[in-house]
Amino acid sequence: MIIVAQGYENKGLRYTVRSAVPQDAHQLSALRLKIDGETENLDRVQGEAFIGPEGFRSLIAADTASGTNLFLVAEVQERLAGFARCEGSPLRRLAHQAEFGVGVLQEFWGYGIGRSLLEQSIGWADTISLEKLSLKVLEGNDKAIRLYERLGFEVEGVLRRDKRLADGQFYSTIVMGRLRGDRGGSVGRM
Repeated sequence: MIIVAQGYENKGLRYTVRSAVPQDAHQLSALRLKIDGETENLDRVQGEAFIGPEGFRSLIAADTASGTNLFLVAEVQERLAGFARCEGSPLRRLAHQAEFGVGVLQEFWGYGIGRSLLEQSIGWADTISLEKLSLKVLEGNDKAIRLYERLGFEVEGVLRRDKRLADGQFYSTIVMGRLRGDRGGSVGRM
C-alpha cells in the first residue's frame, strides 16, 4: 500500500511523511547506519546487520507489494530524517497483526517526526483492518513509552535482561501492543 505524502510543521521544521520508494535506498542505508550509532535504544550497534542500498531496494519492493507491510520515511528538504516500518506475517494465524519499528536521526528528535510516523502507521493498520500493532522498547526510554501509551499501546510483557548495552549492564525490553480501535486514554477492547 502506498501512503501519499503528508506534510507537517513543528517548531519551525517542515517535514513530509511518505511511503519509501526505491530511490530512497542509498539514503536509507546511510540513515540506518547513522541512527544505529546515535542511540542504544535499538537492537543493533553501528554496523551490525548492515543493509546496503540494494538490500533496501529489495525491501522497499517487497513491502510495497505486500498487503501487510509498510515502509515509511520522513523527509526534511529532500533529506531523509527518519523511517518506520510495519512488518506483518504471511502466516494465517498471525496475519491479523504487524510489528512496528522506528528510527529518527538525533538532530531531528523533539519535532514530532516519530509521532507522525507512528500515527501514519496506525492509520494504515486501521485502514487495512489489522487487529493489532506491536512494538518493543528498551526500559528507560520513557519518552517513547509515554508516546506509545498516549497512542493506545499497552504494556503486554517484559523481556528481562534482554539486552546488554555498552555499559556492560543488562536491560529489559518492554513489549507493547495496540488493538484496533484503541485510541489512548480510555482503552477499549474488541
